[in-house]
Amino acid sequence: MNNPASRYGSKILRGSVFAAALWLFAAAHGAAGEVTPGNQSSLRGLTPLDQSPPAADFKHDVPDREPYTSNYVYQPPLIPHTIRHYELSLNANTCLSCHSFKNAREAGATKISVTHYETREGAVLSDVSPRRYFCLQCHVVQTDARELIANDFEKTDSLQ
Repeated sequence: MNNPASRYGSKILRGSVFAAALWLFAAAHGAAGEVTPGNQSSLRGLTPLDQSPPAADFKHDVPDREPYTSNYVYQPPLIPHTIRHYELSLNANTCLSCHSFKNAREAGATKISVTHYETREGAVLSDVSPRRYFCLQCHVVQTDARELIANDFEKTDSLQ
């Protein structure tokens, strides 16, 4: 009975039995991928998913000053001033009262990019494109907040 095929089959069977035993051991001891309270890290802290955590304190906006420099190509510029009490809804966009092409020079504000007047297909509109109307989906107020997750991000070489 020195058949190489039967020796190979025997090794596969032993490996399968070992793997099944290892899985059963891990499952019995809670290490088979089960998520239990305390073994997951979350920005929510220890608040269960079916509850809302307490609201965080307001971040302190950086006082009006020069905008931070970009960290990567095509980064939406940060907002260098507070926007508390600005209205940004279907009915009004306070940002456009200063940053539209029509008002920017008089307000001394940066004009919004011409790309904000284009449709997805590249057609130029006479007013801000609906897909670019809600500024805060891309732009955020610059603030001196701490990092939520440690990282070692570095600027793109071309921007340094």
